[in-house]
Parts: sequence; structure tokens; C-alpha cells
Amino acid sequence: MKNIKLIIPALLVLFSACSEATRNTASSKSESTAQSTTSSKNDSLEAKIKINGNVAPGDPLLLRFVVYNNSDTVKSFCIWHTPFEPLMSSYLSITDEKGEEAQYKGAMAKRVMPPPASSYSKVNAGDSLVANADLLKAYDLKKGSSYKVVYTGGNMSGLASKDTVTFIYTEVH
Repeated sequence: MKNIKLIIPALLVLFSACSEATRNTASSKSESTAQSTTSSKNDSLEAKIKINGNVAPGDPLLLRFVVYNNSDTVKSFCIWHTPFEPLMSSYLSITDEKGEEAQYKGAMAKRVMPPPASSYSKVNAGDSLVANADLLKAYDLKKGSSYKVVYTGGNMSGLASKDTVTFIYTEVH
């Protein structure tokens, strides 16, 4: 039942984006061009993640999350499952060198569906928004391990990120 509550809003966003892209391009471009712009939702808003390489105990482990709008119109995305809200859910896959997933220990918010209008943030055409999150506040990481981080919150936020970043949580010497 929870999956249906997540799928329905995602489909509504997808269909509305497809409809808008088709409407905007059909009058001035060929059918093949219009077809390629129907998938522009993911192409126009792109998320990039970055973590500084090595992190020592006691230092914050900052994830830098940037949303780029590569289109020529204002776009919006749901801030849920992104660093644009306080850590309220696990939206990252963090695995160590053995392939073991780091435990999420942060808050888990229950959500009302569909997301209210206040849950969306706009990004101007050609612009970007930046948010940071300290991952040590929400994930149980072992000192002396290297980790791989992948953003997995795209089903809720509507953002896609192809990035995989790595870092080492060093031990005190």
C-alpha cells in the first residue's frame, strides 16, 4: 500500500511534465524532437553530489547536493528525500568496501500524499540550488573504512543523479 502512495504522485508528476513538454514543443519542432523533449524532466533538473575525500573523526562529513536546471524555463522538485530539508529519511545508499550498507540512524518522517505545495522548491532557468547535509548525524559509519555514496531519493524528489562518490572515514592516529 505504501508503494502505491509513492507511485501515484510520481506518475502524476511524470505525466504532467510529459504533457507540458509536448505542448511547448509540438508547434515549433518536429515530432521526433517533441518526443525527445517529453523526457526532459530528468534532463532539465539534474542533481550532483560531492563529498570531500577523507574525513577525520570529529569533523563533519558534508554532502554537497546541487540541483541544476538545464532548461530555459523554471522547474520545480519535491524537497522530500533531499538535503533541502532536515535529515528526515534515508535517501542515500552508503556502502563500505565490503559492500555492507551503513545503517541509517536518523529520523524517519511519515508523509501525507500527495506532497503539499510547500514541499516543492523552484529552480530558475539556467540556475542551481545548493544544500549540504552532515551525514555523520544520520548514518552509522565505521572509522577506518572507505565508503561509496549513491543518491537514491529520486523516486520521491523527481531528481536524478548519476554520481557515485567515495570517501574515507579515517581513524585518529
